[in-house]
Amino acid sequence: MSTALALELKNLAKTYARKTHPVPVLRGADLDVVAGTWVAVTGKSGCGKSTLLQLAGALDKPDSGQILCFGAPVTEMGSGARARFRRQRIGFIFQSYQLLPGLTACENVMVAARLNGKSRSETLRRADSLLEKVGLRDRSTHRPAELSGGEQQRIAIARALVNDPDIILADEPTGNLDSENAVEIIKILTGLRDDEGKTIVMVTHDMSLTEHADQTYVLSDGVLGDR
Repeated sequence: MSTALALELKNLAKTYARKTHPVPVLRGADLDVVAGTWVAVTGKSGCGKSTLLQLAGALDKPDSGQILCFGAPVTEMGSGARARFRRQRIGFIFQSYQLLPGLTACENVMVAARLNGKSRSETLRRADSLLEKVGLRDRSTHRPAELSGGEQQRIAIARALVNDPDIILADEPTGNLDSENAVEIIKILTGLRDDEGKTIVMVTHDMSLTEHADQTYVLSDGVLGDR
């Protein structure tokens, strides 16, 4: 296994302003993620797991600290460069799926690739292949309201993969699913790591999911430690 680092989070700090007082969430969090591995981050509800993931994926900026992706300094990028970085290098999987209700399953998968400048024909072929991968090619014309929660999450995974990202960031990816569907999602993520060499960073409150990860860290009092 390569020891090259896909993601480096160095001394990240983040505080949110509230009406009555500031709320520090991260107080110097450090994390090194080796390329091709699965890292899980656990912690109590509200401890900052989602904030950590948003910073890692350049959806937000830390108050201080540094983020490197395959050596590229993400925290030094302007907003346009960060947006391109997200589209090209990062795939996001959210607990709430975040599918567009007016689009079909196939169209939801295609959106990110179209934003990335890919042609419609190329994107359609890619989306069709990914729907086959997640076992939902026969549901490609269905809209989210016509799909189960497990099916929606599999569509969301296909969408996350459409630009062939290097890193998958998963925020409670099984949090809204029953145990049977959760197992199917974990199988897909495991295949992405084992068969395709994808790097996965997952945050979860479900300790049973951490058995699938190569490394597990606990976020507490704004810093990360080994489980």
